[in-house]
Amino acid sequence: MARNDQYCLHCNGYIADSEGKVEWLDSVPVPEDEDFGFSDFMSNIDAVVMGRVTFETLIGFGVGWHYGVPGIILSSTMTSAPAEFAEYVTFASGTPQEIVDLAKGKGHSNLYIDGGDTVQRFLREDLIDELIITEIPVLLGDGMRLFGELDRRLDFDLAGTEVLADQIVKTHYCRKHQ
Repeated sequence: MARNDQYCLHCNGYIADSEGKVEWLDSVPVPEDEDFGFSDFMSNIDAVVMGRVTFETLIGFGVGWHYGVPGIILSSTMTSAPAEFAEYVTFASGTPQEIVDLAKGKGHSNLYIDGGDTVQRFLREDLIDELIITEIPVLLGDGMRLFGELDRRLDFDLAGTEVLADQIVKTHYCRKHQ
């Protein structure tokens, strides 16, 4: 099962500004000890699959690999990671189905899919079973969208919604398969 969680986006659906920056994440003050259920979510994840751009953004945060599970970084150009990430991540390229098969071959069946382009590619191949979208009340105007064009409709059921820090809305959807 591929999952996507903790995706923060602006009210107008962008996950990064027009320069690929995500400083808007700091626009809502959040207590340092609050993770909004991320630890619980990660306790059900076997591996993180993320794109190169998202990985490079994570490197820039200076927080290290904080997921507690292995990572598969999708890139056809990057083949090695900084020392503090090297023991946690491997690099791969291929279609989303090939990546899922690779992960399954490593014993990983519950995947967290991260990164705008990566999420869009997995959605186009209908390989996302759950979405957990976290909305922050900011309008950017333009930038990188979480959802791109699809060649068909994908239906989801609402599994739950909660309000965090009195202004962030976290919504959980499960894929409705016919």
